[in-house]
Amino acid sequence: MSTATQSPIMLYTEQTPNPESLKFVTNKILYKGTADFREEELAQEWSPLAKSLFEFSYVKGVYVCNNFVTVTKEFNYSWEDIMLKLKEFIKTYVSEGKTIVNDGFEEAMKAKEEESGVGYEYTGDEVELVKKIKELIDTYVKPAVEMDGGNIEFKSFDKGVVTVILQGSCSGCPSSTVTLKSGIEGMLKRMVPEVTEVVSEMG
Repeated sequence: MSTATQSPIMLYTEQTPNPESLKFVTNKILYKGTADFREEELAQEWSPLAKSLFEFSYVKGVYVCNNFVTVTKEFNYSWEDIMLKLKEFIKTYVSEGKTIVNDGFEEAMKAKEEESGVGYEYTGDEVELVKKIKELIDTYVKPAVEMDGGNIEFKSFDKGVVTVILQGSCSGCPSSTVTLKSGIEGMLKRMVPEVTEVVSEMG
């Protein structure tokens, strides 16, 4: 019986614009989609990987997307003291083929989102506007933000103000506010004149 040989897991780190977050990139898809764990409770319920990472006292947040894990650390630790431990841990965890994120996570989060009113329907002219804003964010902003180890989601549009949610390394990152104001707000105002301002919430 021939056993399929698995290619060894490669792992390297990448800086993110947030000095407290580091991106651990692997050569394997870990999770198709985005899974953001800010609190240990959510991790305990939905992600064995994030739950294990939270057991390290210096881990403050875990964000999983495609082939990388972004870890946000407590500010009183330095990366040189903890990076190798985390790298080794993630590499071993992935190599052993353990569960990264439990099945049903995306559906559960969608249900939660609808419950919190994010998915409520807009009426009249707003429907087209919101569709356009969402499309612009998904097409132009999201890919750039993902490269930095984060995520951005449209939350709402109200009287000209677009609210977005920042996740992963973007959350609490000093440069994300600048990006938001100069880049995203500028683009949306140009493409959708009805937009007057873009504000962000932490996801």
